Amino acid sequence: MEYTVQKRRLTPANDFSLIERVGQRIKEFRTAYGERGISQEALATKMGVATNTISRWETATVRPTIEDLEKLARFFGKSIEEFFPRSEVGTRQGQRMEALLRAAGNLDDKELDEVRKFAEYRRARMIYEAKSPGRRRS
Repeated sequence: MEYTVQKRRLTPANDFSLIERVGQRIKEFRTAYGERGISQEALATKMGVATNTISRWETATVRPTIEDLEKLARFFGKSIEEFFPRSEVGTRQGQRMEALLRAAGNLDDKELDEVRKFAEYRRARMIYEAKSPGRRRS
């Protein structure tokens, strides 16, 4: 098992890697935004958070809420699932998926996109809240 020192204690590497991964992805999306990226200050203004919040998310000092991740995903034009490691994002097979596909079959593109975003949000929330101990914003 791999171990990493975090805040002066030895911790299994996979115990906090999800939050670090989320922070890393926020930084990647921010620096790749547009032609020259977007500053932490400008992104904070767009997200309606304090200017140091973006830095704290990127360094995994503070855990963004799932709602924050949804806002970031929409701002960057990404799927919320892109914040998480691929191994955490799976697909479900079976009758429930078939029923969902049948129900969504007659939706127009905009409605179908909203259903997809909602499903991704719910899946990300399940992953994020199950695997991420830490402080939450009120």
